[in-house]
Amino acid sequence: MEKVMAKKMRVALVPHAKGPFEIVEREIPEPQAGWVRIKVQACGVCHSDSLVKDGTWPGIQYPRIPGHEVIGIIDAGGSGVAEWKLGQRVGVGWHAGHCGHCDSCRCGDFFACQVALLTTGISFDGGYAEYMTAPAAALALVPEDLSSVDSAPLMCAGITTFNALRNSGARPGDVVGVLGIGGLGHLGVQFAAKMGFKTVAIARGKDKGPLAKKLGASHYIDSQEKNPAAELTKLGGAKVIIATVTNADAMTAVLGGLAANGVLMVIGAAGPLSVDPILLIGGRRSVKGWYSGTSIDSQDTLRFSALAGVQSMNEIFPLEKAAEAYERMMSGKARFRVVLSMESKG
Repeated sequence: MEKVMAKKMRVALVPHAKGPFEIVEREIPEPQAGWVRIKVQACGVCHSDSLVKDGTWPGIQYPRIPGHEVIGIIDAGGSGVAEWKLGQRVGVGWHAGHCGHCDSCRCGDFFACQVALLTTGISFDGGYAEYMTAPAAALALVPEDLSSVDSAPLMCAGITTFNALRNSGARPGDVVGVLGIGGLGHLGVQFAAKMGFKTVAIARGKDKGPLAKKLGASHYIDSQEKNPAAELTKLGGAKVIIATVTNADAMTAVLGGLAANGVLMVIGAAGPLSVDPILLIGGRRSVKGWYSGTSIDSQDTLRFSALAGVQSMNEIFPLEKAAEAYERMMSGKARFRVVLSMESKG
């Protein structure tokens, strides 16, 4: 792959832990061996970016450019990159690399790599920039019929919900609950419905009912008005409940709605979860966490979304308003994902 002469690019970086976002110019980076350079078109703003902003990720180095929901065009490649070509549109998600030889990797558990786990926007600079470099192993091919802005949230929020559902053990026709209809949940409802599950959306307030049905839910449970566990039990109990919220009490409240051998799949980071052991023992129920996935999982998510018509609902901001975009996301008021578009002006 050919390279171009270095020039300047705009980036939104965090100078130090708890520091303000700064829009600065930097040299456009050259990719090292096994890496590619990407001209970024869009980058989602994810709650996990707070790990960079607040400095809570152990050992993170500053200044750092966040962003792990990246879509863009390959415009240069380092030596040893043969499988990817200039001009291809690709995505880069949370999981960017692993060693391949530790015990976890040898078992295929790449997410648990003990030696060289790479995380986009944390281990190296991410997508809040006009250009970035990434390992070739981190790339996912983007289908032609998905726009870059629509694809960006699928690289984290999308893959996390899609991958959790397809690995949950639920089969078409099973009752599957989706707890929360926010940034993760509004995608989870769509994926569950498109996969053929009897999809039950659970959230607070009557106002979310029409949206849940529009997204594909067969039933909506207002947890403010009714006991969600009891309502799920009336439907025969849930084979799986995907917990997308960040409220541990809300997760506890639905546990009783699991069918025998049912699983609560936790993908929303919350505080300590209170679980009644009798509830687990009596029904052989379980609580399980799920990590997003690797680059091929991202590619599968993108392909399924294009095939089935799953689409993220986004609020769009230009790069220079990264701080405003981040605050909008952190406020919880966004409908439903926030995306930086490098082609937008504000």
